Amino acid sequence: MKRIPLPILLAAALCFIGSASAQYNMPPGSAEDLEATYNTAIENRTAAIITALKLENADKAARVRDIIIAQYRTLRARDEAIDSLLKLQGKEVNYKNRAALLQSESKPLHDKFLAKLSAELTPEQVELVKNKMTYNKVQVTYDAYCSIFPDLTDADKAEIQEKLKAARDEAIDGGSAAEKSAIFQKYKDQINDYLNAHGHDVAKAYKEWEAKQQASNQKSPGGSAGETAPTNK
Repeated sequence: MKRIPLPILLAAALCFIGSASAQYNMPPGSAEDLEATYNTAIENRTAAIITALKLENADKAARVRDIIIAQYRTLRARDEAIDSLLKLQGKEVNYKNRAALLQSESKPLHDKFLAKLSAELTPEQVELVKNKMTYNKVQVTYDAYCSIFPDLTDADKAEIQEKLKAARDEAIDGGSAAEKSAIFQKYKDQINDYLNAHGHDVAKAYKEWEAKQQASNQKSPGGSAGETAPTNK
């Protein structure tokens, strides 16, 4: 799909938002409350990332904080523009309809964000930021695969890691936790296809693993959430 310049999308968003506000007559103060909630959320997320980075230089920490906060706001503006355009076209706002625009509109924002981070942080620190912004899904999902498939070869593990990191690099631009999960699921489906093609019975492995989890939960007082398995679809 041809990329629609973000300013055009934003203009469409402003038109839609303005008309929607007049149509639904939003109660006074509600927009401010939502904005305050949003600000608190992104500030808390960013503070957790800065803490994890353990930056000793206060000025550098402040610059990195501003870069991450700005990216959250940029992605939010992009989401509002995309969603408004879909509504104007009479389409449901969901990941399936957002996906193509999400990828095309995110790339320049993505590249600019990583360039700014790389100017301040080491490659390892940039990796940490990526992981934190995607809820550490790479490690959590990788560990689950290793648990479900204990006979993975080194080549299998390398393939899984590669696909999960590709998922992370796309999911970092996701507009919500659910959207990030949907992006990861695309790559988990690819991993499952790879495993089936390389001597692993994915359906059987999942069934056996789930049975073990249930047995373990029954033995534990009060039960246990156990590990989170990659969805088998």
